[in-house]
Amino acid sequence: MGIGIREDISAARRRDPAARGALEIALLYPGLHAIWGHRLSHALWRRGLRFPARALSQLMRWITGIEIHPGATIGRRFFIDHGMGVVIGETAEVGDDVMLYHGVTLGGTSLDKGKRHPTLGDGVVVGSGAKVLGPVTIGAHSAVGANAVVTRDAPSDSIVVGVPAKARARRSNDRVRDILTAPEYLI
Repeated sequence: MGIGIREDISAARRRDPAARGALEIALLYPGLHAIWGHRLSHALWRRGLRFPARALSQLMRWITGIEIHPGATIGRRFFIDHGMGVVIGETAEVGDDVMLYHGVTLGGTSLDKGKRHPTLGDGVVVGSGAKVLGPVTIGAHSAVGANAVVTRDAPSDSIVVGVPAKARARRSNDRVRDILTAPEYLI
């Protein structure tokens, strides 16, 4: 088993309290299957093999319910929990140790050819149903609350919640799971 695969399985074990073992994670976690498929399609994309890259990404979308454009750049130990409905656009950049929940969109807001999708720093967590739109940057170790609609940059160590989303500094006692499920942050 390659080091990337072992890292991915370990990341899933650390982040999912329901995970029971490496074999279960490797065989039954669609978020991992999506990222593994993305790594192959991204390699094809970078070699200029655009059609096979897109074909593979569409196959993975059909299998997992997770759409990751082959042009997106994704870091190590990325984890998608309950990934159905996740969409990651072509110019998105995702740092290391990032976690997304189901229904997250890292989408664009323009038809320009340049950078039009978000950048997520290392250690960012994005809650269920959140939409991070446009060429915005979410700083490292920030948390985006469930169903937030983010259209502006957020500094590192922020909590980003609401529609439209607003960022505030993260306090030392903020727990990510509590933030992502707090009733006042849900729509």
